[in-house]
Amino acid sequence: MVRIYQHTLSPLKKWLFFRAGCCRFNPTCSQYAIEALQGHGAFRGGWLALRRILRCHPWGHSGYDPVPSIK
Repeated sequence: MVRIYQHTLSPLKKWLFFRAGCCRFNPTCSQYAIEALQGHGAFRGGWLALRRILRCHPWGHSGYDPVPSIK
């Protein structure tokens, strides 16, 4: 599902909103979700991805925000 978003809606968003359509984090939110799901599984990875998306707002931080390592 994330891959479908990356290949269809994400490029459209960048085209419509120019630079404002770019993710404020590195890695991007969709790439973060993929890494979180692959590394932590559906439940914890989904929770990490949701928390990341909720942090993405104009008043939030930006920059490098990697997926936490597996404990």
